[in-house]
Amino acid sequence: MAPWVNMITIDSPRTVFDRRAIAAKLEAHVSWSGYGPDIHSAIMADLKTALETGVSEIRRRFEMDGIDGMQSGKAQAYLVDQMMRTIFDFATNHAYPSANPTKGEQIAILATGGYGRRVMAPYSDVDLMFLHAHKLTPRIEQLVEFVLYALWDLGLKVGHATRSIEEALRRAKGDVTICTSLLESRWIWGDKALAQTFRTRFFDEVVAGSGPAYVEAKLAERDQRHERVGDARYVLEPNVKDGKGGLRDLQTLFWIAKYLYRVDSVTELVGLGVLTNEDAREFKKAETFLWTVRSHLHYLAGRPEERLTFDVQSDLGVRMGYADRAGVRGVERFMKHYFLTAKTIGNLTRVLCAVLEDQHKKKPRFRLPGFGRRKSIKIDGFKVDGDRLTVDSPDVLTENPVNMVRLFREAHYNALDIHPEAIRLVKQSLKKVNKAARENAEANAYFMDILTAPKRNPDSTLMGMNESGLFGKFLPDFGRVVAQMQYDMYHVYTVDEHTIRAIGILHRIEAGELLDDHPYSSKIIHEVQSRRVLYLAVLLHDIAKGRGGDHSELGAQIAKRVGPRMGLEPWETETVSWLVLHHLLMSNTAFKRDIDDPKTISDFTDIVQSPERLRLLLILTAVDIRAVGPKVWNAWKAGLLRDLYDNAQAALSGGVDKDRRKTRIERAQSRLQEALQDWPAADLASFVETAPPGYWLTHDTQTQAAHAALIQDAKKSGEDVVIQFENDDERAATQVTIYTSDHPGLFASIAGAMALAGASVVGAKISTFLDGTALDVFWVQDDQGGPFQDEQRGNRLKQRIQRAMRGEILPARELAAARNAAVPSRTKVFTVPPRVLIDNNASTNHTVIEINGRNRLGLLLDLTAILTAQGLQISNAIISTYGERAVDVFYVKDIFGLKINSDTKLTKIRKALTDALTPAETQSKKPTKKPSKKTKTASRKRNAAKATTPQTAATASVPPAKVIAAPE
Repeated sequence: MAPWVNMITIDSPRTVFDRRAIAAKLEAHVSWSGYGPDIHSAIMADLKTALETGVSEIRRRFEMDGIDGMQSGKAQAYLVDQMMRTIFDFATNHAYPSANPTKGEQIAILATGGYGRRVMAPYSDVDLMFLHAHKLTPRIEQLVEFVLYALWDLGLKVGHATRSIEEALRRAKGDVTICTSLLESRWIWGDKALAQTFRTRFFDEVVAGSGPAYVEAKLAERDQRHERVGDARYVLEPNVKDGKGGLRDLQTLFWIAKYLYRVDSVTELVGLGVLTNEDAREFKKAETFLWTVRSHLHYLAGRPEERLTFDVQSDLGVRMGYADRAGVRGVERFMKHYFLTAKTIGNLTRVLCAVLEDQHKKKPRFRLPGFGRRKSIKIDGFKVDGDRLTVDSPDVLTENPVNMVRLFREAHYNALDIHPEAIRLVKQSLKKVNKAARENAEANAYFMDILTAPKRNPDSTLMGMNESGLFGKFLPDFGRVVAQMQYDMYHVYTVDEHTIRAIGILHRIEAGELLDDHPYSSKIIHEVQSRRVLYLAVLLHDIAKGRGGDHSELGAQIAKRVGPRMGLEPWETETVSWLVLHHLLMSNTAFKRDIDDPKTISDFTDIVQSPERLRLLLILTAVDIRAVGPKVWNAWKAGLLRDLYDNAQAALSGGVDKDRRKTRIERAQSRLQEALQDWPAADLASFVETAPPGYWLTHDTQTQAAHAALIQDAKKSGEDVVIQFENDDERAATQVTIYTSDHPGLFASIAGAMALAGASVVGAKISTFLDGTALDVFWVQDDQGGPFQDEQRGNRLKQRIQRAMRGEILPARELAAARNAAVPSRTKVFTVPPRVLIDNNASTNHTVIEINGRNRLGLLLDLTAILTAQGLQISNAIISTYGERAVDVFYVKDIFGLKINSDTKLTKIRKALTDALTPAETQSKKPTKKPSKKTKTASRKRNAAKATTPQTAATASVPPAKVIAAPE
């Protein structure tokens, strides 16, 4: 058994730790009077100074000289090694000297775990094993205690064990974690022969013959870890150490290789035929990048932080040199590099598992999950190995690059996994995918076969093409969005993964697997004229993200190039381009406009123009939203899209009379009178005569009948405030109907009360009756994005609303206090430029105000209070959030019931709303004189009087409301 490779070499080691000079200092303390309690303090002071000097020097090299994380980590391990040796030498020579130590007093210090790898992050633990030959003697206990107390006094975190060789071997056999820790152990100091004896016995008695079982255990351990921290490579805040595609995955690969091949470096695996030179380069490149990221994380946090949280991603990107470029922020470039590195680690995992399977097993124990059955298939140029497709020879791919696409096509249609060795050959042959190969009609036909396969979901095959690099090479525009992060709290996945997930959802809708969630799409998908149009539109809808400019417009141009190449007819290409250009139209209309307003439907159908485009657009919108992230799609969004689809379909087929508003109102009134024909004529006439015109176009007959009954009961009982709750399961929301006397600020009071009760308003319909009463209908969701099923929470919400409307509580004051008391959130790094859009053309009778800004607790209260203060009547509100961004739309009139046409008034409204959206710390502040006691008293009185005015303080860091969300 070869001896340990122990030496850690770094540049200018003595500037990090000069062991000879430090030892001389310690010797000087004991040269006259010997070692004692008084001397110990001086010794520890010298050691602490030496440690701090070394730590500072390593950090300087890392942050100023630009050494990478691997170099920094080696320097860190070197520093701890030298400190350990210095302390142990002092302990054996001065604290507990022995002229002739017995064989039983042999002791060796071994670095284990992460420290054993010779690379340490700045705040990593120091993992040690004190190894002795037989029984634990008093002197060994004294030496161990001295070393440990010295390390603790120096502020180091130490994980340690004191074991005999026999005990260490026994524990390694029974625990795979201990076994792995000892697999990486290395001798630091003490009896080297003892350490070598342990190493030899460890490999002979523990490792020998147990390779397959160890590999299986480590892969299972990896899967459990992924499940614990999130089994997805592309997450918003990845864990650099334990996440999928992180350092631990890379280390697991090396542990497996070391266990089976007894190597000490990745380079040795090349000579053994386990990895290629390119594999080894990718391994070292990924390792260096992740160690650099991890070291920066530790330094930024001042502790062992492993998560790339939002609040450090931008700073870390700057530290690592990722500057902003046209259309792409530096933080997005940094995170793209991170995700590409995670992808590389996934590729290396597949390669290593394939080699292990070929070299170490009779049956597939190391396989990644496949399709699980054998095939007897012969395909020209390919062969089936078990149930995996591979190539007859590498020439099959290099001589005809079209065969790379055909490899995936045949695997897809024959339900075969692709052998990792074939994937490796594809990666090595990607340079052959040139313009001629991309424009080859046969290759594009193979690709479209995969994309539109009717029987098998294409998502896994497309993901495999993406992992191999072939997808981006064959379709370069797609290659530009691979690992492209969207830096916000709304988009969970990178653009490429979002796109492939959307294609998979589309297939599931077509197969009838999502009938409950997407009943309309599941039905009409079988009515579309071209499946190719739909699938290609989903593939291309976000393909121009990250380029700057409008990605929909740029994507539409790309679609015009890609369509003919993929064999589409001219009309199909034109339709794909139109869909990409307008893929946000339906969600923006459904979630930002009043879909009961005829003008909204008219504007929408003027763009859509045909029932076929309407069908395609609904399906594209649904799969796009659902693929944004978990729990983004819900019944509320489905209901809004369904209603818009129905209204637009009726308009396109001539079923809606766009121009005769009066006729529609009269028909609605007639339907209600027929439904309530048993009512007293006077009561019914009173309701019909006092309801405003817009009310009849907003609610259906059944709802109007319920409202009439509610108002009748309120008048009989004399109640000043009537609140009615009803859960709308189809839309995953609770409908809150409030009837009371109308007054300025009513909407704001209700919105504030709802915010205090933890309710998120997702929609509102406001009706002011001619007798001075208000009938307001709100749709709200709880913090889980659903209706208020909990009766206790529902009652609390009702009480809050009643108390606010009666002036018993001041929501503005309570919300301001809640914002001030909120714990700062890591999401504060996201900035949303405030934007106020005012449109007098979107509605026939209303001015439409769209407000975009950063979401915060009580934002709706602030905005509605401002609108009220500006003398506006709110008729309709559509409330949406997209992660950290709020988009609230209000349909308003002035005090005379007309649109706001005065430019001066519109400018004033816009400024007031923009100021409310702007964080206080970014607003200009004028210097003020120190107020006198009299001024302070007057100020307090004014503040008390203004307690109900809207708050314009800095955005508080609170969880964003879970309300409507549409793809961007």
